[in-house]
Amino acid sequence: MLAALAAIVLAQPPADFRQIVQEAKGKVFPAVVYIKCVRESNEAGKKESQEVSGSGVLISPDGDVVTNWHVVDKATSVRCLLSDGRHASAKILGSDKDTDLAVIRLEFPDRQPLPYAVIGDSRRLQEGDFVMAMGAPWGLNRSVSIGIVSCASRFLEGISEYSGWIQTDAAINPGNSGGPLVNTAGEIIGINARGMSFSADGMGFAIPSEVVSTIVPALRDRGEVGWSWTGLQLQALRDFNKDIYFAETDGVIVAETDPESPARRAGIQPRDRIVAINGQGVTALTSEDLPAVRRRLALLPRDAEASLDVARGGDRLTVKLTPREKGKVEGEELALSRFDLTIKTINQFDNPDLFFHRQRGIFVLGVKYPGNASNAGISPRDIILKIEGRETASIDDARAIHAELVANVAKKGRTVLTVLRGGLMRQIVLDFSRDYSRE
Repeated sequence: MLAALAAIVLAQPPADFRQIVQEAKGKVFPAVVYIKCVRESNEAGKKESQEVSGSGVLISPDGDVVTNWHVVDKATSVRCLLSDGRHASAKILGSDKDTDLAVIRLEFPDRQPLPYAVIGDSRRLQEGDFVMAMGAPWGLNRSVSIGIVSCASRFLEGISEYSGWIQTDAAINPGNSGGPLVNTAGEIIGINARGMSFSADGMGFAIPSEVVSTIVPALRDRGEVGWSWTGLQLQALRDFNKDIYFAETDGVIVAETDPESPARRAGIQPRDRIVAINGQGVTALTSEDLPAVRRRLALLPRDAEASLDVARGGDRLTVKLTPREKGKVEGEELALSRFDLTIKTINQFDNPDLFFHRQRGIFVLGVKYPGNASNAGISPRDIILKIEGRETASIDDARAIHAELVANVAKKGRTVLTVLRGGLMRQIVLDFSRDYSRE
């Protein structure tokens, strides 16, 4: 019997890999979208418009497109081109900086069904699996590259809190961002997000579809994920980079708790080992396991008590904590045009070093050159404490003071800014009598 079966198998012609690739490409390529956005930028010390491009992929016949947050961030208009030449504007349904994901919807007036691709399961990926990266590299609106999965679960320190990465040697260049990473079954198993340089050097990274499948429904339905915040800083049981190893094989180590956080208020201490969340076991043996644990904590219901089983020394105890809303992870921006600088609200998650000095306030985002601010010696990342002797705890404070000063510039074209730079306070005289926008 076995011999007969082996003979049948051997008699089958070998699979044509080119045909496999073409069939997989055919399932997804029609759903790939080229995206062009006009976005507002304040980094250069003035408000200006920039044109950026990227990629996306249709995931529904109604025109819902998954792309990257950084492709549509601060976009004032979004235009999309399909592979068949049709084009349409799109509106942003929701975006999330923490996972670098966004969902937009094409606005076709006829509402005819559109081609779309199916999201697969990235948890089944293995190193060596063939994948295709699709998108619009360098603004070229149709492209596909092929490679293998170099690492099915890559941890990149400080780049994504809630998501690991699929590493591939399929070329991911600027413009590929937001396009799909596709397996040989023609399923989306990742969203392209990062290359390591401005050339294809065999180091591209995609957001796993496991994360995409969790985040996209929330963005489509509510416009945001609504992350919870516990203030827990976690460490794996086997931390090779820090040369710290714990003998246990289950749980995750608490490295620190943030000040005034739910975790610190609950009494959780550094070196505690969390072994269960609401009765379900949790383990981060290596750093690659940390994003999933963080994501699980961040998806706990806000303002609802959660139970953590903790090992402390030789004791086991249950700690109750109530996560709170994480809120915005990036501050509001404003151009103070006559000062020739832009400002931004200090944010705990986006500017933790500035937040350490001032938990509520604004800082200099960019300085225009040449301009009044640069002439006065004002620098990016200066925390502005006062303008004209009046406190500036918010964007609105600075906006109001700036408007008053500009309205009276003919009488007084100088003011004093109190700034905090590197923890040291200083007074800076700003002469804004000259209008560089007219020169």
